[in-house]
Amino acid sequence: MSKPMQTHKNKTFATLLALLLGGLGAHRFYLKGARDRWGLLHLSTVPLSLLLRETAPALPGLFSAGPLVLSALVGVLVALVIGLTPDEKWDERYNAGSGRQSRSGWPLAVLLVLAVGGGAVGLIWTIARTFDLLYTGGAYG
Repeated sequence: MSKPMQTHKNKTFATLLALLLGGLGAHRFYLKGARDRWGLLHLSTVPLSLLLRETAPALPGLFSAGPLVLSALVGVLVALVIGLTPDEKWDERYNAGSGRQSRSGWPLAVLLVLAVGGGAVGLIWTIARTFDLLYTGGAYG
């Protein structure tokens, strides 16, 4: 009896998921399945952030949403890692039994540019807002 063919995992789609929904672990669930522990950890940041919001309403929004913000920043970083993985290595890891080869094109390049730009802006904003809240009490916004 032969093994069933493995479904082909698209690297561009995985990069898109990590970029847009990485904070929720969507890329992990796409690549590893619904029982992936790291994906569940990403997803657990939502109730954790809501719990922080309810238990400490005086806490600034950035701090109560801290777990989700951190998870989203990690998702952007993972989008870069996924997108920059060579196609041969990608196929070895995720598409060994699919019978197809990956061929990345310009959409992946656009996603990588967006990940670098969006990740840099998000990280700088997070650092700046954190320092504003810690040292001025939020005087600048």
